[in-house]
Amino acid sequence: MVTIKRILGATVCGLTLLGSAAHAKEQELRVYNWADYILPSVPKDFAQKTGIKVTWDTFDTNEALEAKLLTGNSGYDLVVPSNQFIETQIKAGVFQKLDKSKLPNWSHQDPALLALLDKNDPGNQYGVPYMYGTVLIGFNPAKVKAALGDNAPVDSWDLVFKPENMEKLKSCGVAMLDSPSEILPIALHYLGLDPNSQKPEDYEKAKELLMKVRPYVTYFNSAKYMTDIANGDICVAIGYSGSFYQFGNRAKEAGNGVVVDWRLPKSGAPIWFDTFAIPKSAKNVEEAHAFLNNLLDPKVIAPISDFLGYPNANKDSIPLINKEITGNPNLTPTPEALKTLYVVQPLPQKMERVRTRVWTSIKSDK
Repeated sequence: MVTIKRILGATVCGLTLLGSAAHAKEQELRVYNWADYILPSVPKDFAQKTGIKVTWDTFDTNEALEAKLLTGNSGYDLVVPSNQFIETQIKAGVFQKLDKSKLPNWSHQDPALLALLDKNDPGNQYGVPYMYGTVLIGFNPAKVKAALGDNAPVDSWDLVFKPENMEKLKSCGVAMLDSPSEILPIALHYLGLDPNSQKPEDYEKAKELLMKVRPYVTYFNSAKYMTDIANGDICVAIGYSGSFYQFGNRAKEAGNGVVVDWRLPKSGAPIWFDTFAIPKSAKNVEEAHAFLNNLLDPKVIAPISDFLGYPNANKDSIPLINKEITGNPNLTPTPEALKTLYVVQPLPQKMERVRTRVWTSIKSDK
């Protein structure tokens, strides 16, 4: 989810957007968002409509945002942490609660998606959901069919966790995210264990599973797989839903004959959210709420989804979004599929060390 944001289209990095000159000195808003993760016209239109001066800066990793927040004075009024990080940051006391009375458009949010985010933000008190997506299986249909036949289990984690499948796929290339916080929860869930387990022995079981297929994994990387699958250099990848959508379109535009498809495994998968939140040190809280309420307008958020290729949590925006996104259950999960999805939560430091150690061992093939 992170890398695709950096790769996508136009940027508003470091851009200052002015409303009417009469109000520019009276009201301002400072936003810190992922690079290339907004439709550029949205902050511009907000500035023109409200007279609020908007300064829009960008970051590339959750860690960069967290470092800024933990100083106690980030200098920003709105920031955009991912769901795992907002949970940690809420516990650290760096955000202030939303004033829902100033967010009448909150009513457009999807209760089922809010219930999933509730795992990271209990009561949905601090974060306004922005875009969301899943970690799933992307593949080249022709190459997978050539390796495994017509009945290849592309809608099942069996495709990448059964050695007999991976052995046959090795010749056309298989990639996995270089992310212990995403791959290991998938392995745990596949084994029928808690994806957020705090038992060291569970991670040994996940390691055992992954070591059986490790000889057939071409590489672990959270960015390279996107261009490789679009170019036909690999045939299967565990990656982000939106990246397969975007790079599948790039393959079409290139006319190279490569088809990229993807499936949300029927047994379930991780779901992630990016959320707008207000730092405790924010100086322009009223303006922050005004921007958030504007963002919650279905007519405002829908074109952002079209631009980025990700669904959002606004149920009333769905009829306004490109049907390639909302009509594809592997991008916008059905209500039934939502019940199988799970959020990944941060682990206590001791368990994070266990998870990191296991992942290092898997990657080094030891």
